Amino acid sequence: MPFFIKNINWSLCLSLNILKFAGFLIPETVNGFTRIVALAYWFFWFMFVVGTYIIVQVGELIQVWGDVSLMVGTSFVLFSNMASGIKVINLLLRKKAIQALIDQAESDLRREDRRQGIQIIKRCDKETTWFIYGYLWLPGVTLLGLIFSSGKRELLISAWYPYDTSKSPGFEISYFHQVAGLLTGALFNISLDTLVTTLMALCRCRLRLLALSLRTMGEDLQLDQENIFTEEQEQKMKIRLRDCIQRHHETLDSAVKIQKLFSIPIFTQFSVSSVIMCITAYQLAIEVKQHQVVRVISMLAYLLCMITQVFLYCYQGHQLADESSNIAYAAYECPWYACSIKFRRSLLLVMVRTRRVSQITVGGLTPLSLTCFAAMIKASYTFFTVLQQMEDRH
Repeated sequence: MPFFIKNINWSLCLSLNILKFAGFLIPETVNGFTRIVALAYWFFWFMFVVGTYIIVQVGELIQVWGDVSLMVGTSFVLFSNMASGIKVINLLLRKKAIQALIDQAESDLRREDRRQGIQIIKRCDKETTWFIYGYLWLPGVTLLGLIFSSGKRELLISAWYPYDTSKSPGFEISYFHQVAGLLTGALFNISLDTLVTTLMALCRCRLRLLALSLRTMGEDLQLDQENIFTEEQEQKMKIRLRDCIQRHHETLDSAVKIQKLFSIPIFTQFSVSSVIMCITAYQLAIEVKQHQVVRVISMLAYLLCMITQVFLYCYQGHQLADESSNIAYAAYECPWYACSIKFRRSLLLVMVRTRRVSQITVGGLTPLSLTCFAAMIKASYTFFTVLQQMEDRH
């Protein structure tokens, strides 16, 4: 594997290189002692970004158990780290299959040489790039808010450490651990999310290219005087249709693989995100009452980060389902009326098959869609009102 990973999609290229830097993408060619070193490097980053955070926050959660306000303040980052840990482990265990999926999409897109097709690929790249750039600034605002709102010799978030953090050098070590851990953890988490959502976007892009191929299947063939194709021309149409069927099968197979490879992380993320959004909204309400402006901005940015995280999954899943259902309409736009009855029957079978929508689901329970996103927001708001009622009773 080269030092820098190259890919036709910039957001996927960026996320893969970030994950490689953290050792989360260990090449299959690495063996022996080098592989042991690579695994040790992976373990270091895993513990630094995820493992130690889970330990110190679980310890803090045990100490403040029973106080709803303090438990909420401890939990909103803890749950995010637990979801990140599952994503990282999933990537390590299924790296080979994920890499094969990336290579297949890369190969398919690089074969495209039509002007319209290249424009479709560029639009997809631009969309995913804007998403990752829009996603990246939110954790930065959150971290800056935590830094500027924390008091003198006060840690960014409540956490238990096996030493006195009020004295030097314990405070400095803990403070550096939290700042560096939050920053790198957010960066790696965004890269893991971008990996999945961009793979879904590339499936959409391939379906758009397929729709373009179906619509323009006979545009370079001239009809005879009776406005029908000759036998030679129809043979070309059959070859092109066969190629479209093959590409459609490969794209749908990629979508199925995305479902299988990332089903557990997506389910975990959505389960955790509904709780995190609720907890963050509750914490935000407390900060508003205390008139902590900087802290409010920090919590608001974190809440938007969680909402964006869920939205990207739902948006890409929704768009993928739409693109897969549009294939039938694209097939109807080809000059089928100039073909034989046999070809029309074959095309009709293709149209019937493409009416089966390709969907990515949350743990096999509900499809990723904008409707799912709205339901998540509604559920989080319901949990939020329950927490507020519990606080009011106390």
